[in-house]
Amino acid sequence: MTPNSERFLSDLHQLRTFGAAGVGKGVIRPAYSDADIAARAWLADRMRAAGLTVQQDPVGNLFGLAEGRSLLLGSHSDSQPEGGWLDGALGVIAALEIARTCRENGRPAVSVVSFQDEEGRFGVTTGSAVWSGQIDLSLADTLTDHDGVTFAEARAPLAAGAGDFVDPAQFTGFVEMHIEQGPALDVADEQIGVVTDIVGIRDMRLTFDGRQNHAGTTPMQLRRDAFQAVSAFNTAINGRFQHVVSPRTVWTIGHVALHPNASSIVPGRATFSMQWRDGDADRLARMEAIIRTTAQEVADTGGLGLSFGPLLGLEPVAMDAALRTALEAAAERVAPGRWRAMPSGALHDATNVARLLPVAMLFVPSIKGISHAFDEDTDEDDLVAGLSVLARAVTDLDQDRA
Repeated sequence: MTPNSERFLSDLHQLRTFGAAGVGKGVIRPAYSDADIAARAWLADRMRAAGLTVQQDPVGNLFGLAEGRSLLLGSHSDSQPEGGWLDGALGVIAALEIARTCRENGRPAVSVVSFQDEEGRFGVTTGSAVWSGQIDLSLADTLTDHDGVTFAEARAPLAAGAGDFVDPAQFTGFVEMHIEQGPALDVADEQIGVVTDIVGIRDMRLTFDGRQNHAGTTPMQLRRDAFQAVSAFNTAINGRFQHVVSPRTVWTIGHVALHPNASSIVPGRATFSMQWRDGDADRLARMEAIIRTTAQEVADTGGLGLSFGPLLGLEPVAMDAALRTALEAAAERVAPGRWRAMPSGALHDATNVARLLPVAMLFVPSIKGISHAFDEDTDEDDLVAGLSVLARAVTDLDQDRA
């Protein structure tokens, strides 16, 4: 079974036109934006043209369903606020091409999915989290983005014409193809990564409430400056994590909102995101305890109030042995000596789907390890190699079940 690489690349480039921005192959296609909704309508048409039955659920997850039980392939098609053309999109278009090729060859049955809001406008991989039961829809509807828009408000236009949630019992497993989003494959001049496990993640917002005051007349020793509390917390947490974390552990303060955010006013409130990732669930819990204790000490020292938002997160997940073996065998045939088994430091929809189905993941290189940026890119030969590995693995899995 040989997929059509030209058709695959053409569709991949066509998807990029929805929200194309910035230099190179940049994309701005956040979940539920006009560009995202238009891209999903286009994807639905491509799924129908491939002979799949289209079903969109109440949160905007888009499925192209084969008849009967099938292997599910896919990823997501929303982007970061400033993203690249491959993050998520690669897995969706690769799945579409494999599904088309399978229909043209008479078997096996392959379905396609583009999950919604993987990039976390409203939390952590929201669409697949709701579909898998990781988070209840009623709770998800209360989540807000950085502008105060609720998930319920954002999904309303898509929910109006949506069907029911797709029954996962019709799928035999899930395989997600993705760019690595890191430098390992590119530095080693390797073409394929077969994922062994996906790290766990925790994500939480913290708020320091101080005292808004005049920036010119308020003595430094009398200030209750909320931003200074964020700065003190950031410095302290780096030191306190030192004897807890491993070389694979990462943590990030990626978003800070000050109130009233004016040059001549001492900030009275600072709300910031705190995210941490690791492959060990116990370590993630220890880090949470350190975060909460450190934040409280900073607040007490500065005379500030402190509040914590909901703790969102996903547990570390190991890939299914049978699916992973099929990918490894295919990788050796397509790229002999130029592939590796490797963990994923990035989070993916496969983590949520693992609650319901056996899952596996396949990586292709990211040039210079760049992702979540306009200049994210992968050599097209590597994209096609990844597609070939996916096709061979799907064929082998079908033969094993025959």
